[in-house]
Amino acid sequence: MWKGKNSFRAERNPAPVRPARSPMGCWGWYAVVVVIVVALTWDAVWAASVRVEDFRGKTIVLPQPARRIVCLIESALSGLYMLGVKDRVVGVPRSVYQGAVRPYYEALDDRIRNGTLAAPGNWDFINMESVVALKPDLVVLWAHQSEAVQALERRGLAVFGVFIERFEDVHREMRALGILTGTAERAEALIGLAEEEKRWVRDYVHSLGKSNRPSVYFMWAQGDLETSGGTSTVNELLEAAGGRNVFGHLPREHLVVHRESLLQADPEVIVMWVNEARDPAHILTDPRWRFVRAVREGRVHELPDIFTSDLWTLKYPLAILTVASWLHPDAFPDTDLKGRRMAFLEKLYGSSTVARVAIHGFSD
Repeated sequence: MWKGKNSFRAERNPAPVRPARSPMGCWGWYAVVVVIVVALTWDAVWAASVRVEDFRGKTIVLPQPARRIVCLIESALSGLYMLGVKDRVVGVPRSVYQGAVRPYYEALDDRIRNGTLAAPGNWDFINMESVVALKPDLVVLWAHQSEAVQALERRGLAVFGVFIERFEDVHREMRALGILTGTAERAEALIGLAEEEKRWVRDYVHSLGKSNRPSVYFMWAQGDLETSGGTSTVNELLEAAGGRNVFGHLPREHLVVHRESLLQADPEVIVMWVNEARDPAHILTDPRWRFVRAVREGRVHELPDIFTSDLWTLKYPLAILTVASWLHPDAFPDTDLKGRRMAFLEKLYGSSTVARVAIHGFSD
């Protein structure tokens, strides 16, 4: 119905209607916003946090990649330098300041050269107060150092426990350190590099056939009759190098054998771990060893040094190549073994400095 001019305008511009007030009120909406912000913040924190399982089976959780690391295992420390996080290391094992490994670490870290990097312990003793004073957000120890691990955890420190029995454990350790330091991609690249070098040696020696696998006795420095069985990095080393561990049938990582058993095994080659007290000449002239084939044929060798022969780091292919060259001296006629070792070290550490230190220990 037509209601006149004024009525028409009234219908086209009705009076505004006030919306109904929310029963939540201002404080209710504020609470919702707070909950959302907290949830988003927690998601961000959770995304930034890192978590791994150590060799004890314990889950280690850090709110962010580690920034202050006390590492009292020399082999794990080597891994941290490979990962390129040396500036985050605030404590090292005392062993890096001693013996043949020191020149290598001096080449890697000026703080070690200058003696300014703290060394609050080792595999056999740890100064708890010194570790705590360094305010680490991560401590790396051997898993079997249970008393020290528990003491540090009671003080609120995150401890990653390590136990290396096979080369795959080395890979697992590196993956974990990569996650804990936010360098997982670098860790995978390093593992791939080690696996590639191991395959290169294996392909060479395996082409010789299974029948040409010399029997080998591995001698630890603790004693002439101390060796390793089938569940060990040593067994993997000898097999990868194209040899056969004469005590590989024993499922032990470390064992002491009887001399009669060794004489019966009659190994063709003896490989000695780095030994400051004895060298191949001692074994070759020791009358107790004169009936062993390896001694009669002069095939007794000693690994060059602890740093480059370390079986508990990704440097283990260096030891494989060295042993393979002893077991199969004619297998690498056209290969510059010294140059290959140096190139591998340089790739691992991203530096030629360490390789230059190692050159004196490498032999063709």
